[in-house]
Amino acid sequence: MPDEPAENISGGDGGGGTAAAFDPSEADTRAEAVVDELGRMYWRKAYGGQDAFECLVRTILSQNTSDKASQPAHDALMDRYGGSGDLAAALADAEQSELAETISGAGLYNQKSEMIQGAAERIREEFGGADGFDAFVRDEDPATVRERLLDIHGVGPKTADCVLLFAGGRGGVFPVDTHVHRIARRMGLAPADADHEAVREHLERDVPAEKCGFGHTAMIQFGREYCTARKPACLDGPEACPLYDLCDRVGVDELDESVVDPAEAD
Repeated sequence: MPDEPAENISGGDGGGGTAAAFDPSEADTRAEAVVDELGRMYWRKAYGGQDAFECLVRTILSQNTSDKASQPAHDALMDRYGGSGDLAAALADAEQSELAETISGAGLYNQKSEMIQGAAERIREEFGGADGFDAFVRDEDPATVRERLLDIHGVGPKTADCVLLFAGGRGGVFPVDTHVHRIARRMGLAPADADHEAVREHLERDVPAEKCGFGHTAMIQFGREYCTARKPACLDGPEACPLYDLCDRVGVDELDESVVDPAEAD
């Protein structure tokens, strides 16, 4: 897999969203305290407003690859198909081999082109195109949107939640990717053996709705810089990790300098 860029595509000044201020009062849960500190370290943003179908396409492209690979594939797709006025219609009618070639930099391009084209056909059929889908994501009950998204081939919980967050601007949505799944369990914010859905449920329960969006993006950044899978910063001593005092370090043996998945910890 290509190296990750220094900053994830949803963070920093160029990553979308708008800067937002939140109540600095004392956190009610440890998960909220973690998110508050992540917000201080990186950014505090409110998300929403992205085109829903483009967001869906972008998230499918990001599956099992890095921002470094998926972002150029997204840009190439938009250059080729984004000028038609309705991206869903353009992709539904695209020649699949051409679409696959266009996104080849993202990896698994034959599989992803099938997913994208299938999603485009469903959205044109059920919503009349990208605009109708966008209105559905923004205005319908979030649980209904999530259920409908999960019924689209290739759309899993993380993809559905990213559409709800970045396009719908829905509060209380905390998408769980591999970084969030690892960090939440390692820190003890969710059970060590929790799957992605259980981690999501714990974080959405314990983090205020307005903080879930930047909690997700900032936790990804923290996972890249500090809490990596193989060598978390705490192995270099307590002073190396800014969240050391908030973390249970499940699966991390600082004396032996060994790391296992939290589910495998004693």
